[in-house]
Amino acid sequence: MNIRHALAGVLLAGAAALASPVSAADLIAVITPSHDNPFFKAEAEGAEARAKELGYDVISLVHDDDANKQSQLVDTAIARGAKAIVLDNAGADATVAAVKKAKEAGVPSFLIDREINASGIALAQIVSNNYQGAQLGAREFAKLMGEKGNYVELVGKESDTNAGIRSKGYHDVLDQFPDLKLVERQSANWSQPEAYTKMESILQAHPDIKGVISGNDTMAMGAEAALQAAGKKDVIVVGFDGSNDVRDSILKGGIKATVLQPAYREAQLAVEQADASMKNKTAPKTEKQLMDCVLITPANAGKLETFQLKQ
Repeated sequence: MNIRHALAGVLLAGAAALASPVSAADLIAVITPSHDNPFFKAEAEGAEARAKELGYDVISLVHDDDANKQSQLVDTAIARGAKAIVLDNAGADATVAAVKKAKEAGVPSFLIDREINASGIALAQIVSNNYQGAQLGAREFAKLMGEKGNYVELVGKESDTNAGIRSKGYHDVLDQFPDLKLVERQSANWSQPEAYTKMESILQAHPDIKGVISGNDTMAMGAEAALQAAGKKDVIVVGFDGSNDVRDSILKGGIKATVLQPAYREAQLAVEQADASMKNKTAPKTEKQLMDCVLITPANAGKLETFQLKQ
């Protein structure tokens, strides 16, 4: 009996080892742009909450869209013994070396929100279907504009893949309407203050604009503030992200629509896939994963909370 008990104990110990349970030392590093942007703050909070639910310790770090700082933070995560990195990166090209460095150190990366220009280095790239979302926003914008009039496009950071994808999605719809005239297209680098300044300048050159379509909600808020300051209360503004600030503006009759990209859920999914990778040695079925976006208008804005639609 003693031998049987001993053998059973060995078998149980082996099974436990194969299951790779989370230990107190298991750490996930979450690295995002600045939390001053509510979108990135929601990502960080979503990832941290899910990681803690699954029993992990978390370090949450901010790279401020600085690729050099991002590289240093990846070094920090490796040095701290992180078992996985959840990353909203600082540039499609500039990030490749940092993700490769983590992989070579045995630390898998799970990218969210922004892709990199390389495959087979990150274990997952989970992003919103920016093209699909942009087409949703553009169709609503065209409808609100009555399919005619002069409009402005505010574009995100040029080094960010999402900026180009969203702009292409917008124009693949809007360019079909011959009476919709793009009079100005400028980058405001995802920034609310920069969008405000750019919008002030654009209004001086084009006081007759009828609409503004923006690559994200932060720039939409800056544009809306500049328009309000100039007394242009009838100019149609459409954003992209699904922030609480734009939700509130929509409900007050300001900004007319936005496109929700599920930032909170993307971050949680990245953590769940990291967890599966660590516990069960299970890799995601595909590296690149798209999550569809949802159009937000006055009809459903009341259900929007922290980049999620509440049922």
